[in-house]
Amino acid sequence: MLAHLSRALPAARSIPAARKTVRAMATIKGGTVPGEMHKVTFGNNLPGYVCGDKGAPAVIVLQMSQDARSCDWWGVVPTIVDHALRLSQEGYRCLVPDLYKGKVGVDKEEASHLLSKLDWVAAVDEIKQAVEFLRSEGAPKVGAIGFCMGGALTLCAAQHAGIDAANPFYGLPGPEICQPENIKVPVYLHHGALDDMKGFSDPESAKAFADKINAAGGDAKLFVYEGSGHGFLNIGEEALAKRAHMGFPEPPASAQELAWSRVLELFGRTLKA
Repeated sequence: MLAHLSRALPAARSIPAARKTVRAMATIKGGTVPGEMHKVTFGNNLPGYVCGDKGAPAVIVLQMSQDARSCDWWGVVPTIVDHALRLSQEGYRCLVPDLYKGKVGVDKEEASHLLSKLDWVAAVDEIKQAVEFLRSEGAPKVGAIGFCMGGALTLCAAQHAGIDAANPFYGLPGPEICQPENIKVPVYLHHGALDDMKGFSDPESAKAFADKINAAGGDAKLFVYEGSGHGFLNIGEEALAKRAHMGFPEPPASAQELAWSRVLELFGRTLKA
């Protein structure tokens, strides 16, 4: 997986990537959605942020690879906070774990280095601990949603992490860490029609992945969004700058709205039923 994602990433551009250490905050806000998330530790003293009511159906929100211009000590970017806050407004308890431990990457070389250092087995174990934490709070069911790297991790977790439904966006894991035939929970895969990150998030690779799930008796649906490329659900000024920097097309608002309606449909019928 690491090799094909490294090849899929756009060529690096010259942008200063200042790094600094920031004291972990007790709360954190998103970029566009009102509200805030609260710092929490779960499982084996793992860090993260939560929002929404305890005991409600829960969703684990998994990060993309980070942008040094907007991450804090916990490695949680405003776009991810916005997604979690939006889900909490729909009645979900959301947990954003810090799977990357504050590491960042803004171009091909840095992202490739970040990927090579990520312990995928340990990351899935942390997702399992997140599920256990949310269930200990009273969540009747737990889903997962992830973006880019987080999308790939969502699919890895869907194999055996105890989640009840998955909404992975534009990210596919490699065969060394994920076997599609082992995914039996309902999955909606979301990909942009213009995504050209071959082998990682392009529509053709996504179709092949979904077909393998269904051929083994699973329940996967692939949704391809016209006029959209990689990272199309991300919102706010940070997302606009990131897409421009990486050379991704700006998606139509209708694609974002449609994707959210499908996310809520899947979670509504699987987590709230």
